Amino acid sequence: MAISQQLYPSEDDLVYEEELLRNPFSLKSWWRYLIALSDSPFSKRFIIYERALKALPGSYKLWHAYLCERLQIVSSYPIILPQSKTLNDTSERTHPQFKILNDTFERALITMHKMPRIWIMYLQTLTHQKFISRTRKVFDLALRALPVTQHDRIWDHYLFFVCQKGIPIETSLRVYRRFLQFDPNRVEDFIEFLISSSLWQEAAERLALVLNDDKFYSIKGKTKHRLWLELCDLLTRHANEVSGLNVDAIIRAGIRKFSDEVGPLWTSLAEYYIRRGLHEKARDVFEEGMSTIITVKDFSVIFDSYSQFEESVVRYKMEAKDEANDEEEEGGDEDDIQLSVIGCMMDTEAEANEEGDDEDIRFKYEHFEKKILSGLWLNDKDDIDLGYDRLDYLVDRRPELSSSVALRQNPHNVEQWHRRVKLFEGNPTKQILTYTEAVRTVDPMKAVGKPHTLWVAFAKLYEQHNDLANARVIFDKAVQVNYKTMDNLASVWCEWAELELKHENFEGALELMKRATAEPSVEVKQKVVAGGNQPVQMRLHKSLRLWTFYADLEECLGNLESTREVYERILDLRIATPQVIINYAYFLEENNYFEDAFKVYERGVKIFKYPHARDIWVTYLSKFVKRHGRTKLERARELFENAVEMSPADQVKPLYLQYAKLEEDYGLAKRAMKVYDQATKAVPNNEKLSMYEIYIARAAEIFGVPKTREIYEQAIESGLPDKDVKAMCLKYAELERSLGEIERACGIYVFASKFADPRSDPDFWNKWHEFEVQHGNEDTFREMLRIKRSVSASYSQTHFILPENLMPKDQTVCPHEAKDKLKEAGNTDDEMTALERQLAPAADKTVTKKRKVGFVSAGVESHSDGRIKSNANHEEIELPEENDSDEEDQNEIALKDVPSAIFGGLIRKRDKIENDGEVNCGNMLGALERIKKLKRI
Repeated sequence: MAISQQLYPSEDDLVYEEELLRNPFSLKSWWRYLIALSDSPFSKRFIIYERALKALPGSYKLWHAYLCERLQIVSSYPIILPQSKTLNDTSERTHPQFKILNDTFERALITMHKMPRIWIMYLQTLTHQKFISRTRKVFDLALRALPVTQHDRIWDHYLFFVCQKGIPIETSLRVYRRFLQFDPNRVEDFIEFLISSSLWQEAAERLALVLNDDKFYSIKGKTKHRLWLELCDLLTRHANEVSGLNVDAIIRAGIRKFSDEVGPLWTSLAEYYIRRGLHEKARDVFEEGMSTIITVKDFSVIFDSYSQFEESVVRYKMEAKDEANDEEEEGGDEDDIQLSVIGCMMDTEAEANEEGDDEDIRFKYEHFEKKILSGLWLNDKDDIDLGYDRLDYLVDRRPELSSSVALRQNPHNVEQWHRRVKLFEGNPTKQILTYTEAVRTVDPMKAVGKPHTLWVAFAKLYEQHNDLANARVIFDKAVQVNYKTMDNLASVWCEWAELELKHENFEGALELMKRATAEPSVEVKQKVVAGGNQPVQMRLHKSLRLWTFYADLEECLGNLESTREVYERILDLRIATPQVIINYAYFLEENNYFEDAFKVYERGVKIFKYPHARDIWVTYLSKFVKRHGRTKLERARELFENAVEMSPADQVKPLYLQYAKLEEDYGLAKRAMKVYDQATKAVPNNEKLSMYEIYIARAAEIFGVPKTREIYEQAIESGLPDKDVKAMCLKYAELERSLGEIERACGIYVFASKFADPRSDPDFWNKWHEFEVQHGNEDTFREMLRIKRSVSASYSQTHFILPENLMPKDQTVCPHEAKDKLKEAGNTDDEMTALERQLAPAADKTVTKKRKVGFVSAGVESHSDGRIKSNANHEEIELPEENDSDEEDQNEIALKDVPSAIFGGLIRKRDKIENDGEVNCGNMLGALERIKKLKRI
């Protein structure tokens, strides 16, 4: 009673009912009514849906919502009733709700037959219900009802339906064939379906049609090569199921079309014959594949497949043999039977011979023997040893096969041919065949490497086997080949001549060189010009390598005249090198033709320019001086003048040294010095210092050390680089110091100081410091410090003037820091103040000041009363200590004899000592006054 009351409209529904009474064809009113009843049971909503669809049968919105709710309801019910499993008819076993759903779809499609979504919903539920015939018919109805532009939405579900299990294969094939008429580009899906359905024949045919279609484009991104591989795999794996296709022709067409990565195609073809049981044909395919591929990758694929095939054959036969052992034991000894039969036949033959019926017995015996051998021995299945031999032979041939692949990549690779010959070491026949193939194949114009080495190695192979006749034949053919370069042909001629020399055929070697260096006749040249292609043999007579080899042979085997003719011919052809000139001159000197040798040198220096003429000049001059010495001194001088005049500045130094040595040994010392002087002006700046050093050393040895002063001054004023000037000044100062000229040495140091920055060149200032400590006085020492400070300041100012980006990193400081650094570098104020304080007398104190560290004083110190106290200076002068108590008993200062050159003009002022107690050192004059002057400076 309660359920029936729910089906009638309630008080809340009266509003919607009244609205529907006023406008029963309003979709909006019906839709609001259904939304209001969303929480009501479906039975009540079912009545409203039916009423609405009766009023509006063409409303897609109402039908779609109604069908969705119907589908939602039946989703919880089983398709087949449990109690109806024994029934045969599927429709009788279907749940009633599914029948109601199907009827509802049928009613909806009466008006919604142009709506693909309704069709799809219906088809999906039919597919779920497993109604094969009904579903197929509904799919066909949908395709007929909908326009073609919407068929693609139906076909996806149709194909999904026919690919399910339980669908007859014939039905699926018919559906797919219809689909390909709609969309031929989806043929790959059909092929995949055929393969999954084990329909190998039609799959292979469809795949072959695809490959034959040049306009085909794979929507799955597969290349033609990939499709070829799939077809080959299909044909080979199912060779017995596929018929009607020429598998061999199909796969070979793919091999011809795809030149690279054809290894899998060859293995597929071989596998096809293996599955067909044609093992020998498979071996032929493997061999053909390895003899035609051009990549190492394909070779590895085929070789590995081939070796696995042979291993599998051997393994199978071994297993079969093990299984057949028991059967052989039961079958008896067939071999013994065969032997006994043959023995009986031999006895029969003996009896027949005795009786005289030889022909009949012999015929029977031969017939029976053939039958036994052909049936039992020749067809013996126990060929495991043969399989092992095949496998070993294949493995042994791998290097040869790999070499063939490399040569097919580039048959003009000379090095690969040499490697191939090494593979057959110990087999002269194979080596000869390989060389023959190589020289026929390699084109000298395209060769990678030196093609003439193949001919030479070929000839040497015959030589190693003592077949000189064939070796000469090979060389004769080799010299007729048109090589790319002239040097290749010259090398062949030289190797041929060396072969003759090795076997002591000296006349033959000379004849070969004469033949090789002969210039072609005019007629031959005209023919070549007319032909338009000039072979390398036409230029061979200008090969320097050939002529030098010919010259060496003539020197060893020929006479003087023939050798000179060869060298003169080289010079006439203008192909000589400096080494050829020197060799020619040496040869003439060995035969005592010295003047002719000198003429050859002169021709050489006229032909060649620097730097090629340098070795000729050096050798020529040394040989001439050694030969004539002082006898032809003027001629030697003229040669040297010509040599240094023609030589560039960077290579003239050895010639000048050789020229000066000539003057020292055979000429005048004055001329030698003049040569050295010319050399110092001719050499470049980077060699002037070393040249001046040699000049000074030779001048000191010849004329004495004082003579070198002029050279030092000349070197300093000659414009040397600053570092070289500084080095020369240090040597000059050391020279003056050794001569006792201290003032001159000091002046040299002062001059050189402007080239030495105290911060970057402390060695110079250390040497000057040592010099002042040993030989200077306080005045000169202070002068050195002043100069050092001024030089340091000048270099610092130069750095401050530079832009900031060009200054060194350690110089980018502020001005007051630079001033502090200058003070630290000089540090003269404190030293001079300390020195003044040391020498100045104190009023009422007796203080003894210590001398400055690193400074050698004059030997005295001043006391507070004005007297001078001797300081313990063991290096200079030792003065006795004065007595302050009595002026009358005052002792005279004891002076050590010192060379007057050290003190200069100070020694004359030593006697002007005042009587008021002021005493000056023997080597210092007016110390306090000069210190004050220095402070003012």
